[in-house]
Amino acid sequence: MSEGSKGSSLAFGQVVIGPPGSGKTTYCHGMQEFMGRIGRKVTVVNLDPANEAMPYQCAVDIAELITLPDVMENLSLGPNGGLIYCMEYLEANFDWLQEKLAAFRGHYYLFDCPGQVELYTHHDALKNVFAQLAKWNFRLAAVHLVDSHYCTDPGKFISVLCTSLSTMLHVELPHVNILSKMDLIEQYGKLAFNLDYYTEVLDLSYLVDHLASDPFFRNYRRLNEKLVEVIEDYSLVSFVPLNVQDKESMRQVMQAVDKANGYSFGDQEHRSLEALMSAAVGADFHFTSTLAVQEKYVQSQDRAVEDEMMDL
Repeated sequence: MSEGSKGSSLAFGQVVIGPPGSGKTTYCHGMQEFMGRIGRKVTVVNLDPANEAMPYQCAVDIAELITLPDVMENLSLGPNGGLIYCMEYLEANFDWLQEKLAAFRGHYYLFDCPGQVELYTHHDALKNVFAQLAKWNFRLAAVHLVDSHYCTDPGKFISVLCTSLSTMLHVELPHVNILSKMDLIEQYGKLAFNLDYYTEVLDLSYLVDHLASDPFFRNYRRLNEKLVEVIEDYSLVSFVPLNVQDKESMRQVMQAVDKANGYSFGDQEHRSLEALMSAAVGADFHFTSTLAVQEKYVQSQDRAVEDEMMDL
């Protein structure tokens, strides 16, 4: 993996990014297990210096180089400033990262990244790390996780769309946006629209109209309209729903990411994937249906319409 060496073999992987609590570490754990079951050799690289409890098998850990608690204590920095310092320190020590990754040639890489949003929208340290990996013949896709509960609040969802768009433009990698924790979305409240409205980011004017029904947001209608215009003008943002415990959902996400970074698996992996998808659910890994969430919302909307008709 010598820098600038065009003759070295390609390496494929994902950089898993997103705000705190969006499920990045859980995603890395689930994807490592899922890919392992179809025979893909997976190496998880922890690039989050604040990540202390890792459920997955971590092959490369930035804690060997630098940790956030040490930075905060020795440099009297807060958590945000400390994370930025850690990423700049990693950028200044590419040789450490190159040496660690060289031990896992031929593997598929999952990079578990920090949760500070500014690192993906404004600061250049992580962006430069990704660019350096590209020089080492890594073919990466950015997997941007967003908690699905934002769908239940139109104002927050517009904010998430703006953040996702800004991240896509700043990181400069093939990008897959993920709505995570779909198995928990029913706990957050009722969706104003059907699930595909949020995943496909359909006509957002309906979202602005829905916001206008709130007295607070009515005063900011023109601002919301302009934000929506920016999102729609780029036509880049869409989401793939994810339930880590649903093997069909994991397959769809994996295939979307493989398409983004250009990874192509062989016949053996394809047969293993077909066997996994057709196998009965094992006691060691509980799979549920993500589609059932959407079906329940459709049914509840139908019942609401029927109730209104009865009242009339």
